[in-house]
Amino acid sequence: MASSAVALEPMRRPAWLPVEVWPWDVLAVEVDGRRIAVSEAGVGPTLLFYTGIGSFVWRDLIMHLSTDFRCVTLDPPGIGISGRIAPADASLERSAQAVAAVMEVLELADVTLVAHDTGGPAAFAAAADRPSRVRGLVAVNTFGWRPTGRAFRGMLTLMGSESVRQFSIRTGALARLTASTFGTGRHLDRQTRRAYRAGFRRSMTVFHDYLRDARDSLLYEEIAAGFAGPLRPLPVLTVFGERNDPFRFQRQWKTRFPEARQVVIPRGNHFPMCDDPAFVADQIRRFHREAVVHSREL
Repeated sequence: MASSAVALEPMRRPAWLPVEVWPWDVLAVEVDGRRIAVSEAGVGPTLLFYTGIGSFVWRDLIMHLSTDFRCVTLDPPGIGISGRIAPADASLERSAQAVAAVMEVLELADVTLVAHDTGGPAAFAAAADRPSRVRGLVAVNTFGWRPTGRAFRGMLTLMGSESVRQFSIRTGALARLTASTFGTGRHLDRQTRRAYRAGFRRSMTVFHDYLRDARDSLLYEEIAAGFAGPLRPLPVLTVFGERNDPFRFQRQWKTRFPEARQVVIPRGNHFPMCDDPAFVADQIRRFHREAVVHSREL
């Protein structure tokens, strides 16, 4: 997973992301000529947040956790505030390179990875490539294996299709849906919801391409080797919404990591960290104290 990265530099804040809704500075790491947007808050043990939909979905969770942790988050290439890329360049491999580059540039150590959605495979591949930097995994409504089954692969095929991408770009329907109470919007005010929709709509040119690539990415071989090898001893926490595990990912996580802690958010959907950020923060805090710190002391 070779990539070249240039040190952090200030990044201009877009007008749609005022400091009132995103109170942290935005910096850029240049990875293979592309600018990756990075923000961090707090001090303490490191939590690295990553999702394919963009950093904004972590905002409320970071507010809760930055009192005790150093919280770092980044936008995937072409997503959110990160520099634009061509649809053909939107791949999980490139996404994983961005995660690995941020770990290197920020010299992150003893990291607990907190990953969601298509950010999961990319983050876990980066962890497999740099296992000495990672001490724990938190999987939030995500997976880390090659998609199988007609339903799962069919969903990725549909959502990664050109027709669905064009529909999303023209109508903004997916941005509105994910900003509703079904998605991230259970606790968002009008200004915050507007900022989220603006960032997501900006990402539509490549968001669906990541979903298409997730169906058959070659990264799954690297993740499988990591799960069977250097990542095997790591403590694992899974967090899923009660109403959103149609492909039974929780069960598959338990098969791969029998000692994994598993949390279900009552009435939660695809963004459980947005449905109940205080509860999810408490679960991550407890997991880190009881499992991650303990494993590091062994």
